[in-house]
Amino acid sequence: MIRLSPAAKFAAYVLLAALSALMLLPFAWMLLSSVKTNSQLFTTPIRWWVWPLHLDNYARALGLIPFWSELGNTALISVLTVIGTVLSSSFTAYGLARVHWAGRRPLLGVLIVTMLLPTVVTLVPTYVIFRDLGWVNTYLPLIVPAFLGTPYYVFLFRQFFLRIPESMSEAARIDGASELWIYARIIMPVSRPVVAAVAVLAFVQSWTDYLGPLIYLNNQSQWTLSLGLTAFLTKYSVEWNYMMAASVVFTLPLVIVFFVGNKYILSGISFATDVG
Repeated sequence: MIRLSPAAKFAAYVLLAALSALMLLPFAWMLLSSVKTNSQLFTTPIRWWVWPLHLDNYARALGLIPFWSELGNTALISVLTVIGTVLSSSFTAYGLARVHWAGRRPLLGVLIVTMLLPTVVTLVPTYVIFRDLGWVNTYLPLIVPAFLGTPYYVFLFRQFFLRIPESMSEAARIDGASELWIYARIIMPVSRPVVAAVAVLAFVQSWTDYLGPLIYLNNQSQWTLSLGLTAFLTKYSVEWNYMMAASVVFTLPLVIVFFVGNKYILSGISFATDVG
């Protein structure tokens, strides 16, 4: 383990603080722009802070689009996606990590290889399948795949499960417990860090998904917030203050989820990737 001197630690903290501020700069600009008039956005030199704050931009922006229906659609898809991802990925990972059967290692290799395929490669055949099933213009293509397992999340769960002592499962088997009972009552309760990490990552991915809703949702009443923001930009491209206000509202749930689950994301992923 490398020990840093106090000066080196201080320099590292200063560098990390500077990088963090740099990363937060676009969000700060969006937040401050959302309470300005449109003319104040383009003043030279740039005025970061103005008074009074135009908080009515939020009400105006949300009134220009069917925000609440789009919020409900996005929340429904995201919540169901999180549930499906956690259940299917953890169950698959349990079979690969805790149950000994012939062929599990080759199957794991195939699973990892599928992670290398770009989404665009499978886009057309996947669309054809969902079209033939009659699922186009429904939420099913955006939700059902989450219940079939996601390779990356399966890998994270598997790596975490390998850290759990085998003696816990063996003791339960001696007492007559089934694999399903062990999975539900022993493995999952002690896997809360990786469960939280996968849930947060799946939520963010689903909440910000644009390509999926664009391809499969044709009716405006079914649109998600990502499609609504794009339509807002197309229709009100000169109203940047309203666009910033709508973007803040769109981003706010992601910020809340990240700060609530930040500790679990770091611990879950670090534990999972620590196993070879």
